[in-house]
Amino acid sequence: MSSLVKTIPYPTLILTVLASVITGCQNTSYHAGQTQRSADNAERLTVGKVQKEIRPGMSSADVIAALGSPNIVTTDEQRRESWVYDKIATTASYSRSEGGVFLLLGGVSGGSGAATTTQRTLTIVIKFDENQKVKNFAYHSSSF
Repeated sequence: MSSLVKTIPYPTLILTVLASVITGCQNTSYHAGQTQRSADNAERLTVGKVQKEIRPGMSSADVIAALGSPNIVTTDEQRRESWVYDKIATTASYSRSEGGVFLLLGGVSGGSGAATTTQRTLTIVIKFDENQKVKNFAYHSSSF
């Protein structure tokens, strides 16, 4: 038997092993929560931002300042523009932890992890009048 084992009292060895195992292992629900918080913190165009920022009578420059450039620009027969913001976001994240005890016990290890994928869509249609001012706007949002 090694001299190291002789110098460590048995209860201390047991407590050290248990502490290593407990602190090294985190369950899957913990990781799922961590990955979801990371996804929610990402900067993105939202319905709330549209509701807060866009108003009838705004200039096209003000709309660009608030939302950025549109994906699609069309005109009608009177040359009035309609702008479409069509955003699709897929967020995939993975979290993993490893735990183990590699003292003189021969090595025990384990791990847990979680993966999550979410998709969001947001379509905004802004119609301008002949003076390039917002006439009206509509939006549709989904998350799955």
